[in-house]
Amino acid sequence: MRWCVQGSESDEALVVRAQKGDASATEQLLRRYAGTVRAHARRFFLAGGETDDLVQEGMIGLYAAVREYRAEEGKSFKNFAYLCVRRHILDAVKASARRKNGPLNESVSLSDPDLGAQAEEGSPEDLVLEGEEEREFRKRLTKELSDFEFRVMTMYLDGMSYAEICEATGKNNKSIDNALTRAKKKLQASYSIK
Repeated sequence: MRWCVQGSESDEALVVRAQKGDASATEQLLRRYAGTVRAHARRFFLAGGETDDLVQEGMIGLYAAVREYRAEEGKSFKNFAYLCVRRHILDAVKASARRKNGPLNESVSLSDPDLGAQAEEGSPEDLVLEGEEEREFRKRLTKELSDFEFRVMTMYLDGMSYAEICEATGKNNKSIDNALTRAKKKLQASYSIK
């Protein structure tokens, strides 16, 4: 999947107009990214749903990206949109999986002597902390890495293979490997200093 879009006006200029209430700018951005949202949604399965449901979730994420993007944070709209779309799609997939397995997730064995230990491992507090840690890590990624390193590292962390990352970015294997190496070094330096 490529996050490359064509058009005469830059994404960032359209976002500024959209945030000032220009509906045509919002519509142009949504149309500009609709194909990439659809391509991204096809990679996932929604229990009890269809690809169109995931496309809709992705479009909601794209709309949120238009509303929440801040150019002063130093990242491109394209990367921010990628994260918002991906997050909305993954949240929909996870929510669907939780509902589908609800009876299994909520059932408890009456003969399990380690019941208390298991309950503590997956507590709601742990889930909240994990979410906060992931958000903090993503925030650090956006601060420390270049746009390209950020995109490559995000795709790599999301489980994409080198071949998939090459296809998505239009770069060769060596470029991807170099970007990951640079990103890892920057993050290691960042964590050892702070």
